[in-house]
Amino acid sequence: MISRIGLVLIAVVASTQISDAADPRYPDWPCAQAKVPEISLAAVWAGPSLDDAEQKWKNDPKISALVEKAAARKLPLEDAQKAITDFLAAPGTDKVAAGKLLFAGLFEQLNAERASVMNGLERVTRKQRQAADKVRSDTIELQALQDATPRDQAKIDELGNSLVWETRIFEDRRRVVKFVCEVPTTIDQRLFALGRTIQQEIE
Repeated sequence: MISRIGLVLIAVVASTQISDAADPRYPDWPCAQAKVPEISLAAVWAGPSLDDAEQKWKNDPKISALVEKAAARKLPLEDAQKAITDFLAAPGTDKVAAGKLLFAGLFEQLNAERASVMNGLERVTRKQRQAADKVRSDTIELQALQDATPRDQAKIDELGNSLVWETRIFEDRRRVVKFVCEVPTTIDQRLFALGRTIQQEIE
């Protein structure tokens, strides 16, 4: 059975972990970092104009395969950079044309991954709000059951156990959100680093 102190702690957890968004334009954005919906091309690419590379990169199977490989965050950045330099250094390669296609693909791929992560974070925030409301309402209900005469101990125990489980899920999600909030920045940094690698090879 949950004590009155336990009830207070549960209610506090649920009421304090979902704070107002720092930027009213994005009420569901849970991270301390400001939400930037898309990476700006100018922020990560100082090389030659991509021209129509943004439409053509998918037509080249080798470029597409390298984009998929280099964009994957499970591949260490250094390995991705080496794969790019090896590809562009291959005999007969038009470095500038290939580099533009490659970066266009990386820009599209990593922007899409970044958007997917950010949308997921906002979905979790909405779930957390619903979970917090449920914890609060269940806490009030449990307190009423504990104050009732006669006491229905079976219902008290059932709701108490449910509250413990709901709170645990809430806290687990909170920890995951804190970790995932770093991912968009990691993607930004990866794209910038890969862009610099390509630029250095085609200069």
